[in-house]
Amino acid sequence: MPELPEVETIRRELDPLITGKTFALPLLHIPSTVEYPCPDEFSRALKGRTIKNIARKGKYLLINLDRGILVVHLRMTGNLIYSDSENSRQQRFLRVTLPFTDGTVLFYSDMRRFGRLWYIADEVELNEIVLKRVGPDIYNELDCETFQQLLEKREKSRLKSLLLDQKFAAGMGNIYTDECLYRCGFHPLRRVSSLNPDETRQLYSSVRAVLEEGIKYGGTTFRDYRSASGALGDFQNKLAVYGRKGEKCFKCGNPIQKTIVAGRGTYYCPHCQANNMEETGGQ
Repeated sequence: MPELPEVETIRRELDPLITGKTFALPLLHIPSTVEYPCPDEFSRALKGRTIKNIARKGKYLLINLDRGILVVHLRMTGNLIYSDSENSRQQRFLRVTLPFTDGTVLFYSDMRRFGRLWYIADEVELNEIVLKRVGPDIYNELDCETFQQLLEKREKSRLKSLLLDQKFAAGMGNIYTDECLYRCGFHPLRRVSSLNPDETRQLYSSVRAVLEEGIKYGGTTFRDYRSASGALGDFQNKLAVYGRKGEKCFKCGNPIQKTIVAGRGTYYCPHCQANNMEETGGQ
């Protein structure tokens, strides 16, 4: 699933390419891709709208228009590809074509069809319809002090589960959470209540460092993710634990293990992340 670094990579690529462009009539190859409003109304509303800038909230791409907001969530396998030609029908799993009046185009493709698009009238609708249950952006909207305050309200939570919770803070997913906790040396099942102030600051710094590195390398591609230009990410070549079950830990040489936390496959080093084991319920 595209996480914050992948969506931010797409945002940074698209912003200079499509800002100022005006949408022509969208082509909805799979109308159910549009979550709101109804597909016909979505197409009518988007046609003729000009892009002012592109923002992001967690894993949501927010394309701000001269009237309204186009929201894109890629979910598991979505891709948003920019092309200078409407003839790029070789896009696999094409769901929506978003042409511009100058002949350039955005293609939204999605193998598993989980991704969604919205056309939202304003910020009020955005927060009521799309982002109602989405917490602050963990990269853009939280400083260390605010992060600590949020943690204090969730002391009974496990670290892995909490960082995955988009209501707590938006943007982290399975890959970057595992990498973050490995860098901290914190067990995925460790409870928030066991962290001292220094460790809380360490966790915040690790979150920012991992996300910044993910953005620097254009995100992580295992199979589906592509940037707006169609390029692969490179962060998969920098991963220390995620996807490395049975391989040697770079720090201690012990094998990386895999378990299930919050229903997600979770990779960790049982030696380097063994601190406060009494807080993990014996895991």
